[in-house]
Amino acid sequence: MGSPSMRTGRPVTCTVHTHAVSAVAFVALGTALRPISHDESLFEGEDVPRFQATGSLVSTPELGKALAADLGGAPAALMPKHGLVAAGRTVPAAVMHAVLLERACAVQLTAAAAGEVRVWSGDAEASAKHAECWADSQLEAGYRYLVRRAAATLAAARPLTPSAIEPTLQ
Repeated sequence: MGSPSMRTGRPVTCTVHTHAVSAVAFVALGTALRPISHDESLFEGEDVPRFQATGSLVSTPELGKALAADLGGAPAALMPKHGLVAAGRTVPAAVMHAVLLERACAVQLTAAAAGEVRVWSGDAEASAKHAECWADSQLEAGYRYLVRRAAATLAAARPLTPSAIEPTLQ
């Protein structure tokens, strides 16, 4: 996935690949991802590219080139029967592109579970939201928040030591 064949024709420092549950479930519907939240406005009202060459591993240079071609200039792509891939000029951008795509899929799945999705931003509004919400500084701030949250979770989950357990055994 991160091989030299993952060339998109634009500056990419980092790629992120996940088997995100909401992305896998959403792409199985075969429907367009609509800008019903700020998260999807990352794509400026355009549908998310889909890599269709395989639902298995991207394990050859040819598949890597095909994935890069399908990704093109988009921040991320869905991989039917597999997950998603995101790219960015920075690690924070690539991570946030993956997070935002997963959240956009989850929001649309939730809305669709309640009925037909009838309201979403038009192209102009989605493009304006993209410019306002997803500047590099906002992607960086979102990434830093996720790092702080992960650090707090890890700190709270300190492993139990025998000395910590002994008082409860008496």
